[in-house]
Amino acid sequence: MRFEHVGGVVCLGETMVMMVPAEPGPVHLVRTWHRAVGGAESNVACHLARLGVPSSWVSAVGDDSFGQAVVGTVGGFGVDTSRVRIDATRPTGLYVKEASPNGSPVRYYRRGSAASGMGLEMIDRLGLGEVKLVHLSGITAALSDSCLALMRELLRRPRHGFRISFDLNWRSALWSDRDPRVLRELADMADVVLAGADEAELVWGTGDPQRLRALLPGPASLVVKQGAEGATLLEGDSSYFEPALEVDVVEPVGAGDAFAAGYLAATLAGETPSVRLRAGHLQAASALLTAEDVGDPLPDDVTDPLLRADPQTWASARLEV
Repeated sequence: MRFEHVGGVVCLGETMVMMVPAEPGPVHLVRTWHRAVGGAESNVACHLARLGVPSSWVSAVGDDSFGQAVVGTVGGFGVDTSRVRIDATRPTGLYVKEASPNGSPVRYYRRGSAASGMGLEMIDRLGLGEVKLVHLSGITAALSDSCLALMRELLRRPRHGFRISFDLNWRSALWSDRDPRVLRELADMADVVLAGADEAELVWGTGDPQRLRALLPGPASLVVKQGAEGATLLEGDSSYFEPALEVDVVEPVGAGDAFAAGYLAATLAGETPSVRLRAGHLQAASALLTAEDVGDPLPDDVTDPLLRADPQTWASARLEV
Protein backbone atom coordinates (compact mmCIF):
# COMPACT_ATOMS: atom_id res chain seq x y z
CA MET A 1 0.00 0.00 0.00
CA ARG A 2 1.86 3.01 -1.29
CA PHE A 3 0.55 6.40 -2.33
CA GLU A 4 2.60 8.27 -4.90
CA HIS A 5 2.97 12.02 -5.46
CA VAL A 6 1.12 13.01 -2.32
CA GLY A 7 3.51 15.71 -1.10
CA GLY A 8 5.57 15.91 2.04
CA VAL A 9 4.49 15.75 5.67
CA VAL A 10 6.20 17.23 8.73
CA CYS A 11 5.38 15.78 12.17
CA LEU A 12 6.08 17.85 15.29
CA GLY A 13 6.30 16.37 18.78
CA GLU A 14 8.42 14.75 21.47
CA THR A 15 10.01 11.33 21.12
CA MET A 16 11.67 9.74 24.12
CA VAL A 17 13.81 6.81 25.07
CA MET A 18 11.74 3.95 26.47
CA MET A 19 13.04 1.39 28.95
CA VAL A 20 11.32 -2.00 29.26
CA PRO A 21 12.33 -4.82 31.64
CA ALA A 22 14.43 -7.39 29.82
CA GLU A 23 14.04 -10.09 32.47
CA PRO A 24 11.13 -11.53 34.47
CA GLY A 25 10.39 -10.77 38.08
CA PRO A 26 9.26 -7.83 40.20
CA VAL A 27 10.14 -4.57 38.49
CA HIS A 28 12.06 -3.19 41.46
CA LEU A 29 14.42 -6.17 41.24
CA VAL A 30 15.02 -5.98 37.48
CA ARG A 31 18.66 -5.25 36.64
CA THR A 32 18.57 -5.63 32.86
CA TRP A 33 16.48 -3.35 30.66
CA HIS A 34 15.74 -3.11 26.94
CA ARG A 35 16.15 0.33 25.41
CA ALA A 36 13.73 1.44 22.67
CA VAL A 37 12.29 4.79 21.56
CA GLY A 38 8.72 5.98 21.37
CA GLY A 39 6.76 9.03 20.29
CA ALA A 40 3.34 9.42 18.69
CA GLU A 41 4.29 11.99 16.07
CA SER A 42 7.54 10.33 15.05
CA ASN A 43 5.64 7.02 14.80
CA VAL A 44 3.35 8.67 12.25
CA ALA A 45 6.36 10.00 10.34
CA CYS A 46 7.93 6.53 10.28
CA HIS A 47 4.73 4.89 9.03
CA LEU A 48 4.37 7.56 6.34
CA ALA A 49 7.92 6.96 5.16
CA ARG A 50 7.17 3.22 4.96
CA LEU A 51 4.16 4.10 2.78
CA GLY A 52 6.29 6.10 0.35
CA VAL A 53 5.31 9.54 1.65
CA PRO A 54 8.24 11.97 2.13
CA SER A 55 8.17 12.74 5.84
CA SER A 56 10.20 14.69 8.34
CA TRP A 57 10.13 14.81 12.11
CA VAL A 58 10.85 18.03 13.99
CA SER A 59 11.48 18.13 17.71
CA ALA A 60 14.20 18.80 20.27
CA VAL A 61 16.43 16.27 22.01
CA GLY A 62 19.22 16.61 24.51
CA ASP A 63 22.87 16.69 23.58
CA ASP A 64 23.22 13.20 25.04
CA SER A 65 23.39 9.55 24.05
CA PHE A 66 19.63 9.12 24.42
CA GLY A 67 19.10 11.98 22.00
CA GLN A 68 21.44 10.32 19.51
CA ALA A 69 19.49 7.07 19.91
CA VAL A 70 16.17 8.80 19.24
CA VAL A 71 17.36 10.67 16.15
CA GLY A 72 19.16 7.61 14.80
CA THR A 73 16.16 5.33 15.28
CA VAL A 74 13.65 7.67 13.64
CA GLY A 75 16.04 8.48 10.83
CA GLY A 76 16.56 4.77 10.25
CA PHE A 77 12.99 4.53 8.94
CA GLY A 78 13.78 6.98 6.16
CA VAL A 79 12.43 10.03 8.00
CA ASP A 80 14.22 13.37 7.56
CA THR A 81 15.54 14.36 11.00
CA SER A 82 17.81 17.20 9.85
CA ARG A 83 15.67 19.88 11.52
CA VAL A 84 15.69 18.35 15.00
CA ARG A 85 17.13 20.80 17.52
CA ILE A 86 19.92 19.58 19.80
CA ASP A 87 19.50 21.24 23.19
CA ALA A 88 22.72 21.63 25.15
CA THR A 89 21.01 22.39 28.46
CA ARG A 90 18.00 20.07 28.66
CA PRO A 91 17.99 16.25 28.55
CA THR A 92 16.16 13.87 26.25
CA GLY A 93 12.89 12.65 27.77
CA LEU A 94 12.63 9.15 29.19
CA TYR A 95 9.78 6.82 30.06
CA VAL A 96 9.76 3.44 31.74
CA LYS A 97 7.23 0.72 30.99
CA GLU A 98 6.98 -1.39 34.13
CA ALA A 99 5.77 -4.65 32.59
CA SER A 100 4.23 -6.93 35.21
CA PRO A 101 1.43 -9.53 35.53
CA ASN A 102 -0.76 -6.91 37.22
CA GLY A 103 -0.50 -4.42 34.37
CA SER A 104 2.14 -2.30 32.69
CA PRO A 105 2.09 1.22 34.11
CA VAL A 106 4.16 3.81 32.27
CA ARG A 107 6.29 6.23 34.24
CA TYR A 108 7.27 9.46 32.47
CA TYR A 109 10.48 11.36 33.19
CA ARG A 110 9.98 14.22 30.77
CA ARG A 111 9.50 17.34 32.91
CA GLY A 112 12.20 19.79 31.86
CA SER A 113 13.05 17.73 28.78
CA ALA A 114 14.51 19.24 25.63
CA ALA A 115 11.17 18.91 23.83
CA SER A 116 9.33 20.69 26.64
CA GLY A 117 11.55 23.68 25.88
CA MET A 118 10.17 24.03 22.35
CA GLY A 119 8.49 27.34 21.55
CA LEU A 120 7.62 29.66 18.70
CA GLU A 121 11.15 29.49 17.30
CA MET A 122 10.44 25.92 16.17
CA ILE A 123 8.06 27.16 13.47
CA ASP A 124 11.02 28.18 11.32
CA ARG A 125 12.24 24.58 11.38
CA LEU A 126 9.05 23.13 9.89
CA GLY A 127 9.66 24.10 6.27
CA LEU A 128 6.04 25.17 5.84
CA GLY A 129 6.62 26.30 2.26
CA GLU A 130 7.71 22.80 1.26
CA VAL A 131 5.08 20.50 2.81
CA LYS A 132 1.47 19.61 2.18
CA LEU A 133 0.62 18.61 5.74
CA VAL A 134 1.72 19.37 9.30
CA HIS A 135 0.82 16.69 11.84
CA LEU A 136 0.36 17.57 15.52
CA SER A 137 -1.06 15.90 18.60
CA GLY A 138 -2.52 16.90 21.92
CA ILE A 139 0.53 15.52 23.70
CA THR A 140 2.67 18.52 22.75
CA ALA A 141 0.17 20.99 24.21
CA ALA A 142 0.60 19.37 27.63
CA LEU A 143 4.39 19.57 27.80
CA SER A 144 4.80 23.24 28.75
CA ASP A 145 3.40 26.74 28.30
CA SER A 146 5.84 27.39 25.48
CA CYS A 147 4.75 24.21 23.67
CA LEU A 148 1.11 25.24 23.99
CA ALA A 149 1.98 28.68 22.60
CA LEU A 150 3.72 26.95 19.68
CA MET A 151 0.62 24.88 18.93
CA ARG A 152 -1.70 27.88 19.11
CA GLU A 153 0.46 29.98 16.82
CA LEU A 154 0.75 27.22 14.24
CA LEU A 155 -2.98 26.65 14.17
CA ARG A 156 -3.90 30.34 14.09
CA ARG A 157 -1.57 31.30 11.23
CA PRO A 158 -2.95 31.51 7.68
CA ARG A 159 -2.16 28.31 5.78
CA HIS A 160 -0.76 28.59 2.29
CA GLY A 161 -0.58 25.28 0.45
CA PHE A 162 -0.67 22.96 3.47
CA ARG A 163 -3.14 21.48 5.93
CA ILE A 164 -2.83 20.68 9.63
CA SER A 165 -3.92 17.40 11.16
CA PHE A 166 -4.45 17.00 14.90
CA ASP A 167 -4.61 13.69 16.76
CA LEU A 168 -6.12 13.99 20.25
CA ASN A 169 -3.74 11.39 21.75
CA TRP A 170 -5.02 11.79 25.30
CA ARG A 171 -2.43 11.10 28.01
CA SER A 172 -4.06 11.69 31.38
CA ALA A 173 -0.77 11.72 33.29
CA LEU A 174 0.38 14.78 31.34
CA TRP A 175 -2.67 16.85 32.24
CA SER A 176 -2.70 16.43 36.01
CA ASP A 177 -1.60 20.05 36.53
CA ARG A 178 -2.76 21.57 33.23
CA ASP A 179 -6.13 22.52 31.75
CA PRO A 180 -7.27 19.98 29.12
CA ARG A 181 -10.02 22.32 27.89
CA VAL A 182 -7.47 23.81 25.48
CA LEU A 183 -7.62 20.58 23.48
CA ARG A 184 -11.05 21.48 22.11
CA GLU A 185 -9.77 24.91 21.10
CA LEU A 186 -6.77 23.42 19.30
CA ALA A 187 -8.70 20.64 17.60
CA ASP A 188 -11.33 23.02 16.28
CA MET A 189 -8.65 25.04 14.46
CA ALA A 190 -7.20 22.03 12.61
CA ASP A 191 -8.19 20.84 9.13
CA VAL A 192 -8.20 17.14 10.00
CA VAL A 193 -8.92 15.79 13.49
CA LEU A 194 -8.48 12.19 14.60
CA ALA A 195 -9.74 10.96 17.97
CA GLY A 196 -10.55 7.65 19.57
CA ALA A 197 -14.14 7.42 20.77
CA ASP A 198 -12.94 6.24 24.20
CA GLU A 199 -10.49 9.11 24.71
CA ALA A 200 -12.98 11.66 23.35
CA GLU A 201 -15.47 10.41 25.95
CA LEU A 202 -12.92 11.15 28.68
CA VAL A 203 -11.86 14.57 27.37
CA TRP A 204 -15.03 15.96 25.77
CA GLY A 205 -17.76 13.92 27.43
CA THR A 206 -18.83 12.00 24.33
CA GLY A 207 -17.44 9.53 21.84
CA ASP A 208 -20.46 9.76 19.54
CA PRO A 209 -19.37 11.02 16.09
CA GLN A 210 -22.35 13.33 15.56
CA ARG A 211 -22.04 14.89 19.01
CA LEU A 212 -18.32 15.35 18.50
CA ARG A 213 -19.03 17.09 15.21
CA ALA A 214 -21.30 19.50 17.07
CA LEU A 215 -18.46 20.21 19.52
CA LEU A 216 -15.89 20.58 16.70
CA PRO A 217 -17.51 22.33 13.72
CA GLY A 218 -14.23 23.80 12.48
CA PRO A 219 -12.27 20.87 10.96
CA ALA A 220 -13.05 19.93 7.37
CA SER A 221 -12.61 16.27 8.33
CA LEU A 222 -13.30 14.59 11.66
CA VAL A 223 -12.31 10.94 12.10
CA VAL A 224 -13.62 9.04 15.11
CA LYS A 225 -11.84 5.73 15.73
CA GLN A 226 -14.23 3.28 17.36
CA GLY A 227 -11.83 0.48 18.24
CA ALA A 228 -12.61 -2.98 16.93
CA GLU A 229 -15.93 -1.70 15.61
CA GLY A 230 -14.47 0.57 12.94
CA ALA A 231 -14.05 4.28 12.20
CA THR A 232 -16.38 7.11 11.15
CA LEU A 233 -15.45 10.08 8.97
CA LEU A 234 -17.56 13.24 9.01
CA GLU A 235 -17.10 15.78 6.21
CA GLY A 236 -19.59 18.55 5.52
CA ASP A 237 -23.05 17.09 5.92
CA SER A 238 -21.89 13.55 5.10
CA SER A 239 -20.89 10.66 7.35
CA TYR A 240 -18.90 7.59 6.25
CA PHE A 241 -18.20 4.42 8.21
CA GLU A 242 -15.82 1.55 7.52
CA PRO A 243 -15.69 -1.48 9.84
CA ALA A 244 -12.34 -2.48 11.27
CA LEU A 245 -10.62 -5.58 9.99
CA GLU A 246 -10.56 -8.73 12.05
CA VAL A 247 -6.95 -9.06 13.18
CA ASP A 248 -4.96 -11.47 15.35
CA VAL A 249 -3.66 -8.84 17.76
CA VAL A 250 -0.09 -9.26 19.00
CA GLU A 251 0.29 -5.84 20.64
CA PRO A 252 -2.19 -2.92 20.47
CA VAL A 253 0.31 -0.15 21.23
CA GLY A 254 0.98 2.08 18.21
CA ALA A 255 -2.14 1.15 16.23
CA GLY A 256 -3.60 4.64 16.55
CA ASP A 257 -0.50 6.28 15.08
CA ALA A 258 -0.48 3.72 12.28
CA PHE A 259 -4.14 4.43 11.50
CA ALA A 260 -3.40 8.15 11.34
CA ALA A 261 -0.54 7.59 8.88
CA GLY A 262 -2.57 5.36 6.59
CA TYR A 263 -5.52 7.75 6.62
CA LEU A 264 -3.35 10.82 6.01
CA ALA A 265 -1.38 9.20 3.18
CA ALA A 266 -4.60 8.33 1.37
CA THR A 267 -6.02 11.77 2.08
CA LEU A 268 -3.04 13.51 0.49
CA ALA A 269 -3.42 11.23 -2.51
CA GLY A 270 -6.98 12.50 -2.98
CA GLU A 271 -8.63 9.15 -2.29
CA THR A 272 -12.32 8.64 -1.52
CA PRO A 273 -13.60 8.56 2.09
CA SER A 274 -13.90 4.77 1.94
CA VAL A 275 -10.32 4.27 0.75
CA ARG A 276 -8.98 6.76 3.30
CA LEU A 277 -10.62 4.92 6.19
CA ARG A 278 -9.58 1.53 4.87
CA ALA A 279 -6.00 2.72 4.46
CA GLY A 280 -6.09 3.69 8.13
CA HIS A 281 -7.44 0.29 9.15
CA LEU A 282 -4.88 -1.57 7.03
CA GLN A 283 -1.94 0.36 8.43
CA ALA A 284 -3.29 -0.11 11.95
CA ALA A 285 -3.47 -3.83 11.26
CA SER A 286 0.22 -3.83 10.36
CA ALA A 287 0.94 -2.44 13.85
CA LEU A 288 -1.45 -4.81 15.60
CA LEU A 289 0.25 -7.82 14.01
CA THR A 290 3.63 -7.00 15.56
CA ALA A 291 5.07 -6.12 18.96
CA GLU A 292 6.85 -3.13 17.39
CA ASP A 293 5.34 0.37 17.25
CA VAL A 294 6.32 0.57 13.58
CA GLY A 295 6.40 -2.77 11.82
CA ASP A 296 6.65 -3.64 8.16
CA PRO A 297 3.64 -2.59 6.05
CA LEU A 298 1.34 -5.33 4.85
CA PRO A 299 2.19 -6.70 1.36
CA ASP A 300 0.71 -4.81 -1.58
CA ASP A 301 -0.97 -7.98 -2.84
CA VAL A 302 -2.97 -7.99 0.41
CA THR A 303 -3.72 -4.29 0.76
CA ASP A 304 -4.40 -3.17 -2.81
CA PRO A 305 -7.35 -5.50 -3.46
CA LEU A 306 -8.84 -4.72 -0.04
CA LEU A 307 -8.67 -0.96 -0.48
CA ARG A 308 -11.27 -1.10 -3.22
CA ALA A 309 -13.04 -4.36 -2.42
CA ASP A 310 -16.81 -4.55 -2.20
CA PRO A 311 -18.25 -4.11 1.32
CA GLN A 312 -18.86 -7.83 1.81
CA THR A 313 -15.28 -8.80 0.89
CA TRP A 314 -13.86 -6.10 3.16
CA ALA A 315 -16.06 -7.07 6.10
CA SER A 316 -15.15 -10.75 5.81
CA ALA A 317 -11.39 -10.22 5.60
CA ARG A 318 -9.21 -11.55 8.41
CA LEU A 319 -5.52 -10.82 8.87
CA GLU A 320 -3.31 -13.29 10.74
CA VAL A 321 0.29 -13.32 11.90
